[in-house]
Amino acid sequence: MAKTSFTALLARVGLDWFVLALLAMIGVARLWPEPGMQTGPLSLSSLTNVGVSFIFFFYGLKLNFEQLKSGLRNYRLHLLIHLTTFGLFPALVLAARALLIQPDTVLLWMGIFYVAALPSTVSSSVVMVSLAGGNLPAAIFNASISSLIGVFITPIWMSVLLTSGNGSFDLQGVMIKLSLQVIVPVLLGLGLNQRLGWLAARYKTPLRYFDQITILLIVYTSFCESFTLNLFADYSVADLLWLSAGMLALFFVVYGLVWLACRFLNFSRADQITALFCGSKKSLVQGSVMAKVLFSASTAGVALLPIMVYHALQLIVASILAQRMAAQTEASE
Repeated sequence: MAKTSFTALLARVGLDWFVLALLAMIGVARLWPEPGMQTGPLSLSSLTNVGVSFIFFFYGLKLNFEQLKSGLRNYRLHLLIHLTTFGLFPALVLAARALLIQPDTVLLWMGIFYVAALPSTVSSSVVMVSLAGGNLPAAIFNASISSLIGVFITPIWMSVLLTSGNGSFDLQGVMIKLSLQVIVPVLLGLGLNQRLGWLAARYKTPLRYFDQITILLIVYTSFCESFTLNLFADYSVADLLWLSAGMLALFFVVYGLVWLACRFLNFSRADQITALFCGSKKSLVQGSVMAKVLFSASTAGVALLPIMVYHALQLIVASILAQRMAAQTEASE
């Protein structure tokens, strides 16, 4: 009974076992990094690459053409969400660069900008929009399209940052790798939707666990090498608290600006809810996948830290906001 009550309490504040497991993976990587450092066809790193391709294959298998088509019409809503995701986020972080970047926090700053350049998350955005009473077809459409175009836009943003620091960045190579790992499996799954889509619907819960376990392995292997090279030595608890405060501030600034834009554009309540949740969220799945391609194995752990913090905070805050909106919708009916 106590366990059930504790689980319900975590769910009310937007936390679940996955967020706690992410923290546990960091601890395991710190104490036992050897398995994550191994190489070879059966190493954890190689297995996660295969797992990622299956994640996006099953994602394509779940996509429904009719749902996507029904969400096509509202172009103003689509433009606002994608301009927020890929334009407003990076602009805000770049504007704050002078305040954030220090000689000993360059890699952490890169991770913060990486959060800003990532696409919107899919599953949690759709869940929050549904709970709050938003425009669900538009949420499915925008979250899905965001994941696909992020394969191209995120590397372009990162290439601007990395090459401006006198480094080299193989943009074409990165896009090819991401296309093979993300776009091709999605298109293959989408092509098989009519024949095998029922499998994705029937086994939705096991597939969600498969996604989460794959992400946990990516986080584990990324942090193993970072800990082995002692890359976190320069970061204190105060730095992590400042990072959390900054990520929370970023969420609320974007959320507030999107709310103002919705008021200016005279959006309906349903469209406003969709814009708020799809526009303010970032994808840990895409962040974990792209980090393996965009960053070296040694720096991926530090680069992933900001998106892990943002992911946890957006779940907590968005869950509270969605429940409040749901209650307001029920009260008005």
